[in-house]
Amino acid sequence: QRIEALMTSTEIGAAMLDVIELGLNHEQQHQELILTDLKHHLWKNPLRPAYREASDDTRGSSTPLLTMRFIERPEGIAQIGADAEGFAFDNERPRHRVWLAPFAIASRLVTCGEYLRFIEDRGYARPELWLSDGWDARMREGWEAPLYWERAHLDAAHDRAWQVFTLCGMRPVALDDPVAHVSYYEADAYARWAQARLPTEAEWECAAESLKEADGRVWQWTQSAYLPYPGFRTAEGAVGEYNGKFMVNQMVLRGGSCATPVGHVRASYRNFFPPMARWQFAGIRLSRDL
Repeated sequence: QRIEALMTSTEIGAAMLDVIELGLNHEQQHQELILTDLKHHLWKNPLRPAYREASDDTRGSSTPLLTMRFIERPEGIAQIGADAEGFAFDNERPRHRVWLAPFAIASRLVTCGEYLRFIEDRGYARPELWLSDGWDARMREGWEAPLYWERAHLDAAHDRAWQVFTLCGMRPVALDDPVAHVSYYEADAYARWAQARLPTEAEWECAAESLKEADGRVWQWTQSAYLPYPGFRTAEGAVGEYNGKFMVNQMVLRGGSCATPVGHVRASYRNFFPPMARWQFAGIRLSRDL
């Protein structure tokens, strides 16, 4: 009520409107985090309760699986970051030039079925595939599959199969769905196993227009550390604490997920999490050098 009164008053100016717009977008980020947090808390309940019943209009449930191909991009100077006009978070600016070596980026995300082959090929037991810190985390935490995957006993004809906890409760792993809830370390190990690598965030942003499933399914890990763009300056006051103080010990994710507000999905959006984080809807897109 106070915000509504302020919006109609003669005292409000451009600076205050900017803060209100930031606040609205920040609240939308919390709405996304509510879903990820609720999923994690419900999963910890031994009864595995569902957040909601499954429906036929679940996003992406009827999308046919496309053959993965690698889209080649030439070397050259490109621009990344948000334009000066319109809303963007401070970490998306300033827009600046980057040099890209020639690379190729996958046309779609890595699926659960493809990730399952990594598991069956002892991907979680081969330290040569893992970064040192990632292998330490895998051993310490006992990772053997993505978060929320569980082995399910079936019957005499089927020894055990994988199930996954979703917001709609426990479900068999859908092999054509994008793999989700993997850490940066797992994504990096899978990419190495697949004789590829993760894209940089500059590669991802420059290729976003030509990508299938660039957004709306799962966030996509990049190999880029979360750092300020050249020329970034932390704003004064409380607003300055919004992103700048987190620019250390985090990795950048791009795209968006099934829980991301639609208005937040844009090529320049930069999400970030520690490399061990698994509870976010985070998946994998591959890239290769040319």
